[in-house]
Amino acid sequence: MAQEDVFKKLVAHCKEYGYVFPSSEIYDGLAAVYDYGQYGVELKNNIKRYWWDSMVLLHENVVGLDSAIFMHPTIWKASGHVDAFNDPLIDNKDSKKRYRADVLIEDHIAKYEEKIEKEVAKARKRFGEKFDEALFRQTNPQVQVHRQKKEELTARMAKALNDNDLAELRQIIVDNKIVCPISGTCNWTEVRQFNLMFSTEIGSTADGASKIYLRPETAQGIFVNFLNVQKTGRMKIPFGIAQIGKAFRNEIVARQFIFRMREFEQMEMQFFVRPGTELEWFKKWKETRMSWHQTLGFGAENYRFHDHEKLAHYANAATDIEFRFPFGFKEVEGIHSRTDFDLKRHQEFSGKKIQYFDPELNESYTPYVIETSIGVDRMFLQVVAAAYTEEEIEKEDGSKDLRVVLKLPAALAPIKLAVMPLVKKDGLPEKAEEIMQALRLDFRCQYDEKDSIGKRYRRQDAIGTPFCITVDHQTLEDNAVTIRYRDTMQQERVAIDQLPDILRKKTDMRELLKQIKL
Repeated sequence: MAQEDVFKKLVAHCKEYGYVFPSSEIYDGLAAVYDYGQYGVELKNNIKRYWWDSMVLLHENVVGLDSAIFMHPTIWKASGHVDAFNDPLIDNKDSKKRYRADVLIEDHIAKYEEKIEKEVAKARKRFGEKFDEALFRQTNPQVQVHRQKKEELTARMAKALNDNDLAELRQIIVDNKIVCPISGTCNWTEVRQFNLMFSTEIGSTADGASKIYLRPETAQGIFVNFLNVQKTGRMKIPFGIAQIGKAFRNEIVARQFIFRMREFEQMEMQFFVRPGTELEWFKKWKETRMSWHQTLGFGAENYRFHDHEKLAHYANAATDIEFRFPFGFKEVEGIHSRTDFDLKRHQEFSGKKIQYFDPELNESYTPYVIETSIGVDRMFLQVVAAAYTEEEIEKEDGSKDLRVVLKLPAALAPIKLAVMPLVKKDGLPEKAEEIMQALRLDFRCQYDEKDSIGKRYRRQDAIGTPFCITVDHQTLEDNAVTIRYRDTMQQERVAIDQLPDILRKKTDMRELLKQIKL
């Protein structure tokens, strides 16, 4: 099945099973804005808890913060967002659609990667077990041609972006015959810059209102509170400040479901270090963050680092952790060495001294910063995309059936277990309710008695529930139940009083946290 079709199925599944809904749907929706349903919000909260605990629980020198969305407008002048937070946009004159010029080029570059993968797939099928993929990638002439074109185009785009050469960006699109996906034509306008910040007014009267911005990132709230946290927490360098919060960007090219939205949530940590040690810490946090992702068990081959060709104005090193989505490798987390740019700029614009006195060196300095920034919504999409599985299974009568299952990590799953009476009589519902009451304070449970037991299993598979507890007539005699495991569909008879220990061991977030390489 084409990956594009898989992604469409995934989007439909998220709506059908209460994970993500189009916002304001009864009014025909609002572009690039989504609501999280009853299961989606639970998964989202579990992802945030996994991130939060990995920061403030596992690191004694990382603390939390929750800063306001509304901030003094000069903050965004100091940070460079007012002058430099822009995207290069281009319009197609025939379709009247607007695109980010760099994204059009990146999508074209991705096609070369797709061609390489097709060549590799064909060779793997042809040579079987004898296939040496590394050697093939290095020596195959067709692969080499595609790789060279990809590298040349990537370098040309990086130079144009670094030089802020909008005319060259357009020329790249023209030279490579990049067409509008809607009209199929190359009838493009000139490229121009567009600021992404949402602005509004604060104040009770029109004359007294002041222009402010909805924050486009959460990082600045950390920087302006650096001294507050450092002094009240008696923090010593190196230390970090973590924050989870909403951010807003007026994305013109919002697409790919919840991958790129106008209202989204970030999980950011700014780690303050002694100048001169920042690249060492940059390397360390790269390794820690990759371990955090891979601990979820979705396969190391589905992750990679992508070093930035173009560095932001505040950075001296930057990389992305990319995940293999159904639409290709895309960024889920950015790791940046931000130097001392932000603190120095806020010191300059506020007129307040923002420095740290280092007792070991007996001197004051402006710390350097390592940033880890991950989008909650992109992480949500990564988890669901990796978990979504279609399996063909054989029924008792020999026919085939399609099982759709979300193989979510048990610690992240919205519902940990479903309790099911085999039939709705003979005291089985009452016994199932009794088990529910005993477990519900420790685990997110669901009671399910509608339809046949097979249909109920399928429903829980689609939701992503890792364990189903079935209460049958024998339960009333031996006080034992059947526990069914989602991923293997295997069943096991266990005593009711053993359930808490079994479930806790398999769903405890601490089991994930223990595996992260710090």
